[in-house]
Amino acid sequence: MSYLYDQYLTNHKSNVKKGFDWIRDNLPDLIKPEFDLEHQICFAHDQSKTKQDEYDAYDAYFYGGNRSFSVVQEFKKAWLLHIHRNPHHWQYWILINDDPEEGEVLIEMPYNYILEMICDWWAFSWAKGNLNDIFAWYEEHKNYIKLHPNSRKTVDYILNQIKIKLEEQK
Repeated sequence: MSYLYDQYLTNHKSNVKKGFDWIRDNLPDLIKPEFDLEHQICFAHDQSKTKQDEYDAYDAYFYGGNRSFSVVQEFKKAWLLHIHRNPHHWQYWILINDDPEEGEVLIEMPYNYILEMICDWWAFSWAKGNLNDIFAWYEEHKNYIKLHPNSRKTVDYILNQIKIKLEEQK
């Protein structure tokens, strides 16, 4: 089981790096020098997936051939741990208050995590060999994805810049 998950993790991190490298090479103005994006995105991305409490649950859920109640519950716990350990997930930036009057608050994502999030999303397009897949995926999911308005503008801007550059390269 874990050999397949290890392969997935290696491929995923490689595809995240490909996305970052493409942005760095083709849209260098999107790379902000005040952040160590190279290390963050190319080396530290998804490191928590190697922690036992995430690794075992992900491995069992995706590669164990068993979607029993307990496997699903363990995966849900691991996913919750993962999004709370990794600020490149938009869910990390939602504050759910105890007081219903305060409700849910969307916190603005720092730029470096927005860029990592986009590289994370884009990794699946790299895996499929169609770099434009991210745009249809985002269009389909954007009304569900909860982002602070400033974070949304930044996401839309970066995705638009990627789309324009990809079209220029055709």
